[in-house]
Amino acid sequence: MSNQLFYANLVLAFYLSCHYALAQTENFPLPLKAVNLGNWFVIEGWMKPSLFDGITNKDLLDGTQVQFMSTKLQKYLCAEHGGGSVVVANRTKALGWETFRLWRVNESTFNFRVSSKQFIRLTNQNGGSNLVADSDSPSDMETFEILRSDDDPNMVRIRAPNGQFLQAISENEVLANYEGSSWDDSDPSVFKMNVLSGSIIRGEYQITNGYGPDKASKIMRDHWNTYITEDDFKFMSENGLNAVRIPVGWWTTLDPTPPKPFVGGSLEVLDNAFTWAEKYGIKVIVDLHAAPGSQNGRPHSASRDGYLEWDDSYISDTVAAIDFLAERYANSSGLVAIELMNEPQGVNLESLKSYYQAGYDAVRKHTSSAYVIMSNPLDRDSKVLLSFAGAFSGVVIDVHYYNLFSDRFSNMNVQQNIDFIKKQRVSDLSSLTTSNGPLIFVGEWSSDWKVQSASKIDQQKFTQVQVDVYSRAKFGWAYWAYKCDSNFWSIKWMIENNYIKL
Repeated sequence: MSNQLFYANLVLAFYLSCHYALAQTENFPLPLKAVNLGNWFVIEGWMKPSLFDGITNKDLLDGTQVQFMSTKLQKYLCAEHGGGSVVVANRTKALGWETFRLWRVNESTFNFRVSSKQFIRLTNQNGGSNLVADSDSPSDMETFEILRSDDDPNMVRIRAPNGQFLQAISENEVLANYEGSSWDDSDPSVFKMNVLSGSIIRGEYQITNGYGPDKASKIMRDHWNTYITEDDFKFMSENGLNAVRIPVGWWTTLDPTPPKPFVGGSLEVLDNAFTWAEKYGIKVIVDLHAAPGSQNGRPHSASRDGYLEWDDSYISDTVAAIDFLAERYANSSGLVAIELMNEPQGVNLESLKSYYQAGYDAVRKHTSSAYVIMSNPLDRDSKVLLSFAGAFSGVVIDVHYYNLFSDRFSNMNVQQNIDFIKKQRVSDLSSLTTSNGPLIFVGEWSSDWKVQSASKIDQQKFTQVQVDVYSRAKFGWAYWAYKCDSNFWSIKWMIENNYIKL
């Protein structure tokens, strides 16, 4: 009898502990009606371009792709074979080998990264004037100064580390040994620089490195303290929103002294966000929007030059960031979930799963009640994580739905866009929703679309059908974004102008 009583008490204790943990996650209504606080802690320059206005040479930011044509030879500089070899000037057309990604050192000096991800350097050969593109990491010998003409900023001369200028002597001989000062087209040291405007990256790395250590700190602190304030949390709570998804970068977890060029001070403001959320009954999803190394090569992952670098070697650092966030906010009544990564794309799926396992464990060290959100890879089928995520408890899969970014939407009219939401998105959500599997979260969507000159009524209908359909996701949805210079990306503007009702 005593053994039976012992086991009965054990079962009861287990049931009560499970019930308590479940109650902790059910003290808020699902599905969530949330909004992304984008461009606050992780800069996305398209949302507020004026943030970059004070940067000298703001068209030459980290990651900007440039091409140089010799005005004398009318041929482009080229890293032969895309890297690992000499620099020549023998191409009539600029493609990949003739395109260089900038790593900005200051407003006028740069490293040139070639398509093989190597850097151009000055060698000790030929009197120290030869150029090769075979360096794996930049230092002094890989640093070049771009001098722009006062008459035409796209006419440039390039000063090498030896103090002399590059000159295209012939198609197969480019040396850093010119000392003249002419800007004539016949001068071998003059190049026409073509800045690929579509390649200009405006993210966290570009704004902090662009302003430099003397200015970036004040620029960023002013932005953090004014872009989103307590009044905004009050506005959200009064207008039908009950949660926020807050994108953060890995460097915030190393505050107050993150590695350069990132600047300290964001953690204190993130703490304020939790305080305001708790005050106004808003739940918080902390979203690791920018992982170390960049998980997708995009500006919103703080990529330096548009290359994806995240792989197995970055897993431990990424888990450390999650561990920090979970430990810091586990006891906050505002915390509802931690998102392990935003929009991975091009990463190895098994590496991603290994990270998601480790990230889940890191969260569970500190809280059993917060949900753990796993973002579905953008380049994979939306069901690719279903069985994997089903092995965990309290897990959510995040999918992002935009009627943009694909040619399929280019020629859709108003009704076709609405029908796409009603049919395809309903089908998508239905295929992801299971009785005992992970919850589904439409973590990003907006009212922007490719329809030109739509009426207000059409815009309202398109918005409302998305609210109705995405509310079928069991975890809910989050609009992108709260504020934006582009009106239909701003839910605040949409609410104030009667485009959306919640």
